[in-house]
Amino acid sequence: MGSFISNYIVIVSLSGVLNVLLAFLAYFRRTDFQGTKAFVAIAVTSAIYIFGYAVELSSSSLEEIRLWTKIEYLGLPFISPADLILVLYFVGLDKLLNRITLPLLFVIPAVSCLLALTNDYHHLLYRDMYLNMDAPFPTANIVMGPWYIVHGSYTFGCLCAGGCIILAKWNSMKHNYKWQMLTLLVGIILPSAASLAYLFGLSPYGMDPVPVVMSVTSTLYIIAIWSRGMLTAAPIARESLFGHLSDSVLVLDIFERVVDYNPAAEQSIRGLDASSIGKPLARLVEKFSPETLIFIQSNDPAVPAETQVEWKDGEKTFHYQLHCSPLTKRDGRNIGRIVKLTDITEQTMLQEKLQFMATRDSLTQIYNRGYWMDKSREALSACQKLEEPLAVILLDIDHFKNINDRYGHDIGDEALRHLVAVCRSLVHEEMPFGRYGGEEFVICLPGRNLDQAGYIAEMIRKGIEDSPLATPSQQLPITASFGVADETCGQTLEEMLSEADKALYQSKHGGRNRVHLARPKTVYP
Repeated sequence: MGSFISNYIVIVSLSGVLNVLLAFLAYFRRTDFQGTKAFVAIAVTSAIYIFGYAVELSSSSLEEIRLWTKIEYLGLPFISPADLILVLYFVGLDKLLNRITLPLLFVIPAVSCLLALTNDYHHLLYRDMYLNMDAPFPTANIVMGPWYIVHGSYTFGCLCAGGCIILAKWNSMKHNYKWQMLTLLVGIILPSAASLAYLFGLSPYGMDPVPVVMSVTSTLYIIAIWSRGMLTAAPIARESLFGHLSDSVLVLDIFERVVDYNPAAEQSIRGLDASSIGKPLARLVEKFSPETLIFIQSNDPAVPAETQVEWKDGEKTFHYQLHCSPLTKRDGRNIGRIVKLTDITEQTMLQEKLQFMATRDSLTQIYNRGYWMDKSREALSACQKLEEPLAVILLDIDHFKNINDRYGHDIGDEALRHLVAVCRSLVHEEMPFGRYGGEEFVICLPGRNLDQAGYIAEMIRKGIEDSPLATPSQQLPITASFGVADETCGQTLEEMLSEADKALYQSKHGGRNRVHLARPKTVYP
């Protein structure tokens, strides 16, 4: 046996070893990707075919060649449909594989295998097989039978279908997944080209170049599995599901590095793009506040966690529900986490609007009576703990019924809004201000004693008096009467309001447009 054929057998045998290695690699990743079973089938059937051909090349007679050709057909016919099945899993079309279609894919390969084993009786696969006398070593030439054409057509049909599906789905893949699909495509194209070269008689001495080419494709598969994460997910199936999610989704590894994201995340998170893959989240996402990053990083990766975050983009404010959940393999081993951001801006704004409506007076947009009472009780409790004073001002528009009767309710409403505007310009934001009922208003003054509150009330009274309401026909003067009380008048808010109401009554009966303090009996002006 010459050195050429010896070297050729070594290369073919190496190709078989690589396929055995591939079968083991795929088997140990069988829980990561459902299509791994198809990959194992490809590797095992390829190994049978390749080792059978290696022994065929070392045969010394036609009978030995015929025997090992039959052995090769225990694997060869099943490779191409297994390739097609693997492609279907990768592109998310595995729904086409069911109890009917899956067995049908292997009907012709099973018939080819059976006919190869029994070819001596019917010659449907090979009409004849004879030694190539021009070769320096024993090789066989074949005369194709009718089933060989069926077998070859089906083989190339499966491979072409797989290749076309990959090309059709190419543009829908993310850049970092294209290497896997390119490897799969090369694994289809190279053996197909080598097989065509064999059929057209372009290979030396009629030798089958496919097993040698498979050493190249097997090496590419091993590289893709070890360094590119092949057989860990179905890229296009993932893209199809991932891409249609309206929520922003980030996939992080155990080191908080970005390993994947969907288009919604790229649109909503500034700084996230294809170059972000493999980089730490903290260095990429400028929208994440330190508190948000701490929340993501501090929680146990194996335990789901949820919070709400607020992001500002220029003048716009966005609200998100942030949910962190563990990412595990089927064996339960944690490999990272999934961060999902659900845009709840509309819901939050609606809730805020409903809350505003529930706490505000619809006409004047200041606190309604119930909410003012709640806020003032909180302020009173805080002041009592800090041993600080607190006062309340109760005011009532003078002769408001006359304004309504003479000028109409529209002008009356304008008078109420006008008084609120004047008060707001003179009252600090931390002082709860509300409509107590009708034309009565109330102000809570944390940290102010009775005298200080009386001074503020007088300032407001003067401001109202000096700011007539502009109507289409005239400047309408408005005045108000005030009653002021503090915690020395009562320990509860209700007691203070009762004393302020008595002081207001004194202001009304004392001539209106004045401030009356509950204790001592002080009157402004």
